Amino acid sequence: MKNHITHKSEDFNKLKNSHKELLLVKNLIFWIEPLNTKKEGINAIFVRPFNKKKSRPQNLTGEKFYIKNSFHGYGGMSYKCFEYGENIYIFWIDQLSKSLWSQVFQINILEHTDNYILPKGNINKLTNSIEGNFDGCFCLKNKSTLIGLIEINKNDYLYSLNIKEINQDLKILKKFNNFAGDLSSNTSVNLLSWIEWDTPYMPWEKNDLFFAEIDVCGQLKKIKKFTHKNINKNKNVSFFQPYWISEKILVCSEDSSGWWNLIFLDVSEIESIFVMKRVKRNFIEYGAPQWVSGIKYFAGTIKNFFCLAKKENSLILEQYKDLVFNKEFSTIFTSVSDFSVFGENILLKGNGFDFFGNILEIDFAEKVSSNFSEEIYIEHIKDCSKPESFWFKGFEDQSTHSFLYRPLEEKFIKPPLLVRAHSGPTSFFDGSYNPEVQYWTSKGFFVAEVNYGGSSGFGKEYRERLNNKWGIVDSYDCNALVLELLKLDIVDRDKLVIFGNSAGGLTALNCLSYCSIFTAAICKYPVLDLKDMHYNTHRFEKDYLNSLVGDYAKNHDIYVNRSPIHQMNKIKKPILLFHGKKDSVISYKQTLKIQEILIRNNKYSEVIFFENEGHGFKNIENKEIVMQKTQEFLKNALDL
Repeated sequence: MKNHITHKSEDFNKLKNSHKELLLVKNLIFWIEPLNTKKEGINAIFVRPFNKKKSRPQNLTGEKFYIKNSFHGYGGMSYKCFEYGENIYIFWIDQLSKSLWSQVFQINILEHTDNYILPKGNINKLTNSIEGNFDGCFCLKNKSTLIGLIEINKNDYLYSLNIKEINQDLKILKKFNNFAGDLSSNTSVNLLSWIEWDTPYMPWEKNDLFFAEIDVCGQLKKIKKFTHKNINKNKNVSFFQPYWISEKILVCSEDSSGWWNLIFLDVSEIESIFVMKRVKRNFIEYGAPQWVSGIKYFAGTIKNFFCLAKKENSLILEQYKDLVFNKEFSTIFTSVSDFSVFGENILLKGNGFDFFGNILEIDFAEKVSSNFSEEIYIEHIKDCSKPESFWFKGFEDQSTHSFLYRPLEEKFIKPPLLVRAHSGPTSFFDGSYNPEVQYWTSKGFFVAEVNYGGSSGFGKEYRERLNNKWGIVDSYDCNALVLELLKLDIVDRDKLVIFGNSAGGLTALNCLSYCSIFTAAICKYPVLDLKDMHYNTHRFEKDYLNSLVGDYAKNHDIYVNRSPIHQMNKIKKPILLFHGKKDSVISYKQTLKIQEILIRNNKYSEVIFFENEGHGFKNIENKEIVMQKTQEFLKNALDL
């Protein structure tokens, strides 16, 4: 990684798109990476040896697949590897054929070769084309039966299939009442576990943990919902990442204490599951909102179990041996996107305040100190503005968190302020290196990231501040931070801009509607119409507004009043909007409705659409256009 001060966003985007969905199996690292082919979206699964970064990657799936998970709209892991002796079974989801594929490989015992595993037999198209969304949380029983989850026609199903057959239909084992996720199994795959949730709840608000016995023929027998008088009998609780560490022991986290804390369960008898151990720690989170399928905070076995946890503004790594806490390792990571364990080897891809996308391969069989980050080489980016954790009084005088980034260069008597509202509502800023933030600080701007009420990582109570108050608490907190910074006399009060994407767009535009403090706003694919979102958003989020705003039938006026689309005539400040025409979460047609009003009422305002973008821009060229247009807009709107 090169040290630089230019902070080019294209460098960051290229790195983000490489080495995705990392897995560690035996002494091999697997991942997905895009291919430079004429057909857009083509990618492949690659492999190389553990701890040998300079080894040539081996392409395992060729150039004919678009391997991607679209389960519940947001996806997750799109493939999985299983190890049986010297054989490795790989299963993946292909969006082009709309089916599951598989290949069996044998580990190559020869040294000094670029073919680390050798195919056994042909690549198999396991299923017929199915108009549905497969999940990548597969379980493999007896090297013959694959068990998984799929979403078809707004229903979730548990299915099985014979991995020795091709072009087959799914065998449906169970139709769920509504949503299911996080499928996992014990080592012999005679016990399954998963989580379920029902409307109007999101999985981080309330879900249930289920177990099932499965017979030798792959049929479900007993199904049992886990209930405990001190955990979830009389309260709404969210279970996170049920994960088997042995034949009879499962670990997960649950938030009955107000924080996602660890719990170890004995499932020797499915009718009498009991709690072996609970780890209660305030101000530490062993979990995150389950927007994406299969988020990993835990990995390993009962002999060597590792878990990640958010502690203040960094992550810690904990090690347990035979259920006994062994050691806590401090890290310099602010976030981790991939986490995998095999034996005493750990693989993770992490970000920090001044580095991003670092792939770390750690052998714990060697001596590792409690500050193991100091023993691992990370090339930090020089000349970047480090985030300062800053607490202030937000809505109802509640302590609210933000990160401040001071200008790298003094180009103004007082710097303009760029406030960033995250694309939550449950998201959060973690202080990870962001080239856009660094670009603006290198241009003399002061940047602030607001973890407004509703953000994750600060406990359940903090996350629930937004309940029934979306559009109020978030906007108030952004305004309150600006007022605090103005009191400190460190930013230019005439040059205050708020940025917001998706839900953050609603926050930003409401700030302009109800407060005169901001000079301008810049938004990507913003939420504009809560009524339209209630009726037209995709299945996963259909009832999300029940907790954020209230039941629609009883709160119609609130939905109208908090929707920026109905406040546009009040706004006389310049606004820059971007939206993709393939957005399935928030229709670009809502932005189209306000385009004329916006441009007519507000000098320097502009609306830009991208034909081939969805909810979250992917194309690097389009991202560069966004940066260019943003610079031009700020120059005019702030008279720079």
